[in-house]
Amino acid sequence: MSYPLYQVDAFTDRPFHGNPAAVCLLDAPVDPEWMQQVAAEMNLSETAFLAPKEDGYGLRWFTPTAEVALCGHATLASAHVLWETQRLAPDAEARFWTRSGLLTAVRRAEGIELDFPVRPQVPAEAPPHLLEAMGVQNGYVGRNEYDYLIALDSEQAVRQIEPDFGRLRALSIRGVIVTARSETPEYDFVSRFFAPGVGVNEDPATGSAHCCLGPFWQERLGKDTFTAYQASPRGATIKVRVRGDRVILGGQAVTVSRGELCC
Repeated sequence: MSYPLYQVDAFTDRPFHGNPAAVCLLDAPVDPEWMQQVAAEMNLSETAFLAPKEDGYGLRWFTPTAEVALCGHATLASAHVLWETQRLAPDAEARFWTRSGLLTAVRRAEGIELDFPVRPQVPAEAPPHLLEAMGVQNGYVGRNEYDYLIALDSEQAVRQIEPDFGRLRALSIRGVIVTARSETPEYDFVSRFFAPGVGVNEDPATGSAHCCLGPFWQERLGKDTFTAYQASPRGATIKVRVRGDRVILGGQAVTVSRGELCC
Protein backbone atom coordinates (compact mmCIF):
# COMPACT_ATOMS: atom_id res chain seq x y z
CA MET A 1 0.00 0.00 0.00
CA SER A 2 1.23 3.50 -0.80
CA TYR A 3 -0.15 6.95 -0.02
CA PRO A 4 0.44 10.43 -1.49
CA LEU A 5 2.57 12.50 0.86
CA TYR A 6 3.21 16.25 0.74
CA GLN A 7 5.33 18.63 2.76
CA VAL A 8 3.88 22.13 3.02
CA ASP A 9 5.21 25.27 4.69
CA ALA A 10 2.23 26.92 6.39
CA PHE A 11 1.60 30.51 7.49
CA THR A 12 4.09 31.80 4.94
CA ASP A 13 4.27 32.69 1.26
CA ARG A 14 7.92 31.58 0.93
CA PRO A 15 9.48 28.12 1.02
CA PHE A 16 11.55 27.31 4.13
CA HIS A 17 9.66 29.76 6.33
CA GLY A 18 6.57 29.33 8.46
CA ASN A 19 5.84 25.88 9.84
CA PRO A 20 6.43 22.70 7.81
CA ALA A 21 3.76 20.00 8.00
CA ALA A 22 3.50 16.63 6.30
CA VAL A 23 0.11 15.81 4.79
CA CYS A 24 -0.70 12.15 4.13
CA LEU A 25 -3.76 11.34 1.98
CA LEU A 26 -5.44 8.08 2.99
CA ASP A 27 -8.16 6.04 1.30
CA ALA A 28 -9.75 5.13 4.64
CA PRO A 29 -8.98 5.36 8.37
CA VAL A 30 -5.88 3.44 9.46
CA ASP A 31 -4.28 2.21 12.69
CA PRO A 32 -3.28 5.14 14.95
CA GLU A 33 -0.08 3.35 15.92
CA TRP A 34 0.94 3.35 12.24
CA MET A 35 0.15 7.07 11.98
CA GLN A 36 2.31 7.74 15.02
CA GLN A 37 5.18 5.81 13.45
CA VAL A 38 4.85 7.81 10.24
CA ALA A 39 4.86 11.08 12.20
CA ALA A 40 8.01 9.99 14.02
CA GLU A 41 9.59 9.20 10.64
CA MET A 42 8.61 12.61 9.22
CA ASN A 43 10.04 14.28 12.36
CA LEU A 44 8.10 17.51 11.80
CA SER A 45 6.11 19.34 14.44
CA GLU A 46 2.94 17.78 12.97
CA THR A 47 1.93 15.26 10.36
CA ALA A 48 -1.70 15.41 9.20
CA PHE A 49 -3.65 12.36 8.05
CA LEU A 50 -6.73 12.87 5.87
CA ALA A 51 -9.33 10.17 5.19
CA PRO A 52 -12.42 10.91 3.06
CA LYS A 53 -15.84 11.02 4.72
CA GLU A 54 -19.31 11.58 3.30
CA ASP A 55 -19.23 15.27 4.22
CA GLY A 56 -15.56 16.18 4.12
CA TYR A 57 -12.47 14.52 5.55
CA GLY A 58 -11.51 12.95 8.81
CA LEU A 59 -8.37 14.73 10.03
CA ARG A 60 -5.92 13.70 12.74
CA TRP A 61 -2.63 15.31 13.74
CA PHE A 62 0.47 13.70 15.25
CA THR A 63 3.73 15.17 16.52
CA PRO A 64 6.75 12.83 16.48
CA THR A 65 5.68 11.54 19.91
CA ALA A 66 1.93 12.16 20.44
CA GLU A 67 -1.46 12.78 18.87
CA VAL A 68 -2.80 16.31 19.48
CA ALA A 69 -6.39 17.53 19.73
CA LEU A 70 -6.01 20.77 17.73
CA CYS A 71 -3.48 21.98 15.17
CA GLY A 72 -3.72 25.04 12.96
CA HIS A 73 -0.76 24.93 10.61
CA ALA A 74 -1.27 21.28 9.56
CA THR A 75 -4.97 22.01 8.93
CA LEU A 76 -4.01 24.94 6.73
CA ALA A 77 -1.51 22.68 4.95
CA SER A 78 -4.18 19.99 4.48
CA ALA A 79 -6.64 22.43 2.92
CA HIS A 80 -3.91 23.78 0.67
CA VAL A 81 -3.12 20.25 -0.60
CA LEU A 82 -6.79 19.44 -1.27
CA TRP A 83 -7.17 22.54 -3.46
CA GLU A 84 -3.76 22.21 -5.10
CA THR A 85 -4.41 18.58 -6.12
CA GLN A 86 -7.95 19.44 -7.30
CA ARG A 87 -9.54 17.08 -4.80
CA LEU A 88 -11.61 20.15 -3.95
CA ALA A 89 -12.90 22.75 -6.39
CA PRO A 90 -11.24 26.18 -6.00
CA ASP A 91 -14.38 27.71 -4.48
CA ALA A 92 -15.35 24.70 -2.33
CA GLU A 93 -15.19 24.78 1.46
CA ALA A 94 -12.81 22.29 3.06
CA ARG A 95 -14.54 20.43 5.91
CA PHE A 96 -12.52 18.52 8.50
CA TRP A 97 -13.93 16.25 11.21
CA THR A 98 -11.51 16.25 14.13
CA ARG A 99 -11.14 15.67 17.86
CA SER A 100 -12.02 19.37 18.22
CA GLY A 101 -15.21 19.07 16.19
CA LEU A 102 -15.88 20.34 12.68
CA LEU A 103 -13.22 22.72 11.35
CA THR A 104 -13.56 24.46 8.01
CA ALA A 105 -11.31 26.32 5.60
CA VAL A 106 -12.05 28.64 2.67
CA ARG A 107 -9.89 30.30 0.05
CA ARG A 108 -9.68 34.06 -0.07
CA ALA A 109 -7.73 36.35 -2.40
CA GLU A 110 -5.16 36.92 0.35
CA GLY A 111 -4.83 33.28 1.44
CA ILE A 112 -6.65 30.58 3.39
CA GLU A 113 -8.99 31.21 6.33
CA LEU A 114 -9.53 28.58 9.02
CA ASP A 115 -12.61 28.59 11.28
CA PHE A 116 -11.44 27.31 14.69
CA PRO A 117 -12.87 27.21 18.21
CA VAL A 118 -11.84 29.81 20.78
CA ARG A 119 -9.65 28.31 23.50
CA PRO A 120 -9.59 31.14 26.09
CA GLN A 121 -7.22 31.27 29.02
CA VAL A 122 -7.89 32.17 32.63
CA PRO A 123 -5.42 33.53 35.22
CA ALA A 124 -3.49 30.71 36.83
CA GLU A 125 -0.68 30.07 39.26
CA ALA A 126 2.46 28.93 37.53
CA PRO A 127 3.28 25.31 38.35
CA PRO A 128 6.53 24.77 40.26
CA HIS A 129 9.62 25.50 38.18
CA LEU A 130 7.73 26.73 35.08
CA LEU A 131 9.08 30.29 35.19
CA GLU A 132 12.57 29.03 36.02
CA ALA A 133 12.43 26.59 33.10
CA MET A 134 11.38 29.44 30.82
CA GLY A 135 14.16 31.67 32.14
CA VAL A 136 11.80 34.48 33.16
CA GLN A 137 11.41 36.09 36.57
CA ASN A 138 7.86 37.37 36.33
CA GLY A 139 4.96 37.99 34.00
CA TYR A 140 1.25 37.36 33.74
CA VAL A 141 0.45 33.62 33.82
CA GLY A 142 -2.74 32.05 32.49
CA ARG A 143 -3.77 28.69 31.14
CA ASN A 144 -6.38 26.98 28.99
CA GLU A 145 -7.16 23.30 28.50
CA TYR A 146 -3.96 22.76 26.52
CA ASP A 147 -1.24 25.21 27.49
CA TYR A 148 0.12 27.81 29.87
CA LEU A 149 0.40 31.39 28.66
CA ILE A 150 3.04 33.84 29.90
CA ALA A 151 2.68 37.51 28.93
CA LEU A 152 5.86 39.57 29.14
CA ASP A 153 6.37 43.33 29.08
CA SER A 154 8.31 43.58 25.82
CA GLU A 155 8.77 41.99 22.42
CA GLN A 156 12.50 41.82 23.07
CA ALA A 157 11.89 39.67 26.16
CA VAL A 158 9.85 37.22 24.05
CA ARG A 159 12.50 37.05 21.35
CA GLN A 160 15.32 36.48 23.83
CA ILE A 161 13.77 33.57 25.74
CA GLU A 162 15.93 30.45 25.89
CA PRO A 163 13.97 27.75 27.75
CA ASP A 164 15.45 24.78 29.53
CA PHE A 165 13.72 22.11 27.45
CA GLY A 166 14.70 19.29 29.79
CA ARG A 167 12.95 20.98 32.72
CA LEU A 168 9.94 21.89 30.57
CA ARG A 169 9.66 18.30 29.39
CA ALA A 170 9.35 17.14 32.99
CA LEU A 171 6.22 19.28 33.56
CA SER A 172 2.81 17.73 32.85
CA ILE A 173 1.74 20.26 30.23
CA ARG A 174 1.36 20.28 26.45
CA GLY A 175 3.10 23.58 25.90
CA VAL A 176 3.84 27.18 26.85
CA ILE A 177 2.79 30.25 24.88
CA VAL A 178 4.91 33.38 25.47
CA THR A 179 3.59 36.68 24.17
CA ALA A 180 3.96 40.47 24.28
CA ARG A 181 2.60 43.47 22.47
CA SER A 182 4.48 44.13 19.23
CA GLU A 183 6.92 47.00 19.09
CA THR A 184 6.59 47.33 15.29
CA PRO A 185 3.48 48.94 13.74
CA GLU A 186 2.76 46.16 11.22
CA TYR A 187 1.95 43.64 13.99
CA ASP A 188 -0.32 43.80 17.01
CA PHE A 189 1.41 41.15 19.11
CA VAL A 190 4.20 38.61 18.95
CA SER A 191 4.48 35.14 20.41
CA ARG A 192 6.53 31.96 20.62
CA PHE A 193 5.39 28.44 21.48
CA PHE A 194 7.32 25.65 23.20
CA ALA A 195 6.04 22.07 23.58
CA PRO A 196 8.88 19.65 24.40
CA GLY A 197 6.37 17.50 26.32
CA VAL A 198 4.89 16.38 22.97
CA GLY A 199 8.15 16.25 21.06
CA VAL A 200 8.35 19.84 19.73
CA ASN A 201 10.91 22.05 21.45
CA GLU A 202 9.83 25.20 19.60
CA ASP A 203 6.97 25.23 17.12
CA PRO A 204 7.60 27.64 14.23
CA ALA A 205 3.92 28.67 13.76
CA THR A 206 1.07 27.56 16.01
CA GLY A 207 -2.53 28.08 14.95
CA SER A 208 -3.97 26.49 18.09
CA ALA A 209 -2.01 28.92 20.29
CA HIS A 210 -3.73 31.80 18.49
CA CYS A 211 -7.11 30.37 19.50
CA CYS A 212 -5.97 31.49 22.96
CA LEU A 213 -3.99 34.58 21.96
CA GLY A 214 -6.88 36.08 19.97
CA PRO A 215 -9.27 36.48 22.92
CA PHE A 216 -6.36 37.33 25.25
CA TRP A 217 -5.34 40.35 23.16
CA GLN A 218 -8.95 41.22 22.35
CA GLU A 219 -9.44 41.99 26.04
CA ARG A 220 -6.26 44.05 26.26
CA LEU A 221 -6.27 45.93 22.95
CA GLY A 222 -10.02 46.43 22.61
CA LYS A 223 -10.38 45.12 19.08
CA ASP A 224 -11.25 41.89 17.27
CA THR A 225 -8.84 41.70 14.33
CA PHE A 226 -5.06 41.31 14.55
CA THR A 227 -1.94 40.70 12.55
CA ALA A 228 0.31 38.49 14.68
CA TYR A 229 3.92 37.47 14.30
CA GLN A 230 5.30 34.22 15.69
CA ALA A 231 8.92 35.07 16.38
CA SER A 232 10.43 31.63 15.89
CA PRO A 233 13.68 31.29 13.92
CA ARG A 234 11.64 30.57 10.76
CA GLY A 235 9.09 33.31 11.47
CA ALA A 236 5.39 33.31 10.60
CA THR A 237 2.60 35.82 10.03
CA ILE A 238 -0.88 34.83 11.22
CA LYS A 239 -4.05 36.84 10.70
CA VAL A 240 -6.45 36.51 13.65
CA ARG A 241 -10.11 37.56 13.91
CA VAL A 242 -12.16 36.78 17.02
CA ARG A 243 -15.82 36.15 16.24
CA GLY A 244 -17.77 35.12 19.32
CA ASP A 245 -16.71 31.62 20.31
CA ARG A 246 -14.75 31.14 17.07
CA VAL A 247 -11.38 32.39 15.84
CA ILE A 248 -10.69 32.93 12.15
CA LEU A 249 -7.02 32.26 11.38
CA GLY A 250 -5.61 33.44 8.07
CA GLY A 251 -2.42 32.57 6.28
CA GLN A 252 -0.74 31.29 3.15
CA ALA A 253 0.97 28.01 2.34
CA VAL A 254 3.63 26.71 -0.06
CA THR A 255 4.20 23.10 -1.14
CA VAL A 256 7.90 22.21 -0.91
CA SER A 257 7.81 18.49 -1.78
CA ARG A 258 5.53 15.81 -3.23
CA GLY A 259 6.07 12.10 -2.88
CA GLU A 260 4.71 8.73 -1.91
CA LEU A 261 4.71 6.88 1.38
CA CYS A 262 5.60 3.30 0.47
CA CYS A 263 4.65 1.29 3.56
